[in-house]
Amino acid sequence: MSSFLPSHARITAPGIEPSRWMLVLHGILGTGANFRTFARRLASACPGWGFVLVDLRMHGRSLGAPPPHTIAAAADDLVRLGAELALPIAGVMGHSFGGKVALAYALSAPRELEQVWVLDASPGARRDRGTTTTAAAVLRTLRALPARLPSRERFLEIVVAEGHPLAIAEWLAMNVEPTHGGFRLRLDLDAIQALLESYCSVDLWSVLERPERARAFHVVVAGRSDTLDEADRMRLTAIAAREPRVHAHLIEGAGHWVHVDAPDALFELVRPTLT
Repeated sequence: MSSFLPSHARITAPGIEPSRWMLVLHGILGTGANFRTFARRLASACPGWGFVLVDLRMHGRSLGAPPPHTIAAAADDLVRLGAELALPIAGVMGHSFGGKVALAYALSAPRELEQVWVLDASPGARRDRGTTTTAAAVLRTLRALPARLPSRERFLEIVVAEGHPLAIAEWLAMNVEPTHGGFRLRLDLDAIQALLESYCSVDLWSVLERPERARAFHVVVAGRSDTLDEADRMRLTAIAAREPRVHAHLIEGAGHWVHVDAPDALFELVRPTLT
């Protein structure tokens, strides 16, 4: 069994020792820091909860994880992390890729969770295997980069010239680091590709259809996102109608990065469940 432990940071209200903790998981090509502002806001409003911002395998500071790079392996990383931290892990929240890892973690967690939050992630497999997703397009751009760049500004210019928004380019630039005579991308793109392919091939609808591993599953759908297609949304609505542990939430007007596009709306969904 692997001994790899993902990098992480703890967020709590000042001077408070929480009675329960929630793992917070970013999407593909992100880092735990993506949720720092949101987690601080939740901790301030709900001081009984602490939040562990995780850099999932091969992201952020969690480099060097052994293969295979899969949803299941990422979930196993979290089980080991929870054992190492020896904290009362009562919940998990994940965005996009991290949302699917959250569902897989619910299956393998050592005890029933109180809450699982899935933020704009489809539980099902994708027929296109992810070749048409935004993440796949970003990966193609990153693979075409020169091995060494003169500056971060040049990185931004290349990514924007490939048709990606400046905000995405600036977010990706968090993975650009100084090297001898310039800058380089620190990501292992083959590992990221493997994780994306796992995300697209794994079907975890059964976790919601037989919601035995958590007291409450909350699936948040971003209104302007196509991550969950019409069939996904209909299936989710049907499950929520018959399973009292499953809750479907639609945030109209939000794009895929719902915690950035609609932080107030998301906060007002999560906060009451933590108090």
